[in-house]
Amino acid sequence: MSCATIISPIEVLSADDLGRRRDWSDEEKVRIVEESLQGFRQGSVTARRYGLSRSLLTRWRREYRSGLLSGSAPTGFVPLSISPPAAASCEVAPPLRSEDNKTIEIGLPNGRRLTIPASLDPTILARLLPVLDAP
Repeated sequence: MSCATIISPIEVLSADDLGRRRDWSDEEKVRIVEESLQGFRQGSVTARRYGLSRSLLTRWRREYRSGLLSGSAPTGFVPLSISPPAAASCEVAPPLRSEDNKTIEIGLPNGRRLTIPASLDPTILARLLPVLDAP
């Protein structure tokens, strides 16, 4: 038993070893995906360059194409409150003109369709579209 050696069951890996879990920001993912889409067969080369698996890069590409991967901060739910109609006043509303009944239908990239009155203020629409267009 004098030749016996003790083998430790624990192996310490340094932080420089490949295979560690990394946390990529959305901006980095977008940059890597866009680089991988430039040219013929760049996916595997780009994955190797950054130490990624091809399947991870493929998933990022799918998310990028569907709009789930973006460099901006994710948007969430926006609180909405509906007020009761204002109390009837003595003023008489002007009669509706035929142009007041016109509507515009907008198809959003996420597949939703939005129908708005043509008389809607553009600033309201500009504030509304980013919320509705979120995936």
